[in-house]
Amino acid sequence: MTHFMQSGTEPDTFVLPSPGRASESFRPVLLDPARPADAATLAALRDSPLLREVHDRIEDQLAELVRALAPAEHFGPAALHRAVSEVTGGRAEAYGRWVWYPWSGRLVHVLPEEEFRLVRTDRNRGRITRGQQRGLLRRRVGVIGLSVGSSAALTCAMEGVGGAFRLADFDRLSLSNLNRLRAGVHELGLEKTVLCARRLYELDPYLDVEIHREGVTEENIGAFFGAAEDGTDGADDGTGDGVGHGGDGAGGDGSGAGSGLDVLIEECDTAWVKVAAREHARRHRVPVLMDTNDRGMLDIERYDTEPARPLFHGRIGDTTAADVRGLDRAGTVDFLLRVVDAQHLSPAMADALPRIGRTLSSWPQLADGVMLGAALVTDAARRILLGEPLPSGRHRIDLDELVPARAPRPARHGAAL
Repeated sequence: MTHFMQSGTEPDTFVLPSPGRASESFRPVLLDPARPADAATLAALRDSPLLREVHDRIEDQLAELVRALAPAEHFGPAALHRAVSEVTGGRAEAYGRWVWYPWSGRLVHVLPEEEFRLVRTDRNRGRITRGQQRGLLRRRVGVIGLSVGSSAALTCAMEGVGGAFRLADFDRLSLSNLNRLRAGVHELGLEKTVLCARRLYELDPYLDVEIHREGVTEENIGAFFGAAEDGTDGADDGTGDGVGHGGDGAGGDGSGAGSGLDVLIEECDTAWVKVAAREHARRHRVPVLMDTNDRGMLDIERYDTEPARPLFHGRIGDTTAADVRGLDRAGTVDFLLRVVDAQHLSPAMADALPRIGRTLSSWPQLADGVMLGAALVTDAARRILLGEPLPSGRHRIDLDELVPARAPRPARHGAAL
């Protein structure tokens, strides 16, 4: 029989929070039913009014695991049942981990970490090998700006590009964000960092996610890049959210990721943050990716291989973060136009910019462009982290050019429709 991998690190126990603190949390809690303390916590949870739903599809997951490890074998129902029983010792209900999501009140039964990751990324094979997938899960991805950036973070996590994430944004979800940000009306007013962290953990409870609720500032930018010795300045590791996680990042050892960033996805509108983030990335040799939600523009800045590279491909000259601190709205727009090269904007964006603050409330952005950008930065991040030769540069995946509108040809007389 195919060898099965060992499960992940043992989680610590926790104390049930109050309903109010549970609703503010962003980290799930992993419980091992084989540990007496965790079994007792599970029993307490089942009797708690905080628990709203129990979701147990562990046998389906085990069947997928068996097939993933032996794709050439054709299991009939009886053979599949025997293979699953061999893995679990005939006790599927006690196998794996139970994950409690305090904000939704859901208790979910999942495979142990290694098996969970193997099955969840099994369909990546043929494009990403299992060895490459394990390597990617040891990397840490930073994301600044969680309107556009939340889609990028989720797409990276979905593809297994990164096992640890560091998220920064000071803003809260508003109704106008719902034209491009995956969320529901019941989450209006929620911090974008918390919202994104929840989405990541609902996809993979073994991730390691840190959040910077106040965004990136002068005080915490070093910690965001992992420069602080303890890596805690300005970051919320979840120990204050009332679920007593034990500091294991819901993934034991954080999937092996170190404290420093391996790649940065920068998607914010604040001039100081954009420049300061690149100054730090260059200093710490971190590659930077940025999607501009217009004409599918993707920027790749390989500060990991080009530590002397000018910021924004040289488009802002010697301008520093200190130079752009405190810019007013007009100054910020002028700076951003230099960054994106105004003469190459789409006609719609070029028409919209002078109307911002007059007939438009903010930058126009569409969901399709955001999702395209998430795909572009995920693809670039994967290729960089796998060591593929992806150079610095600016690229455009302009769907209006690639899929141009054409008037239909008139049908010839008598031609079949």
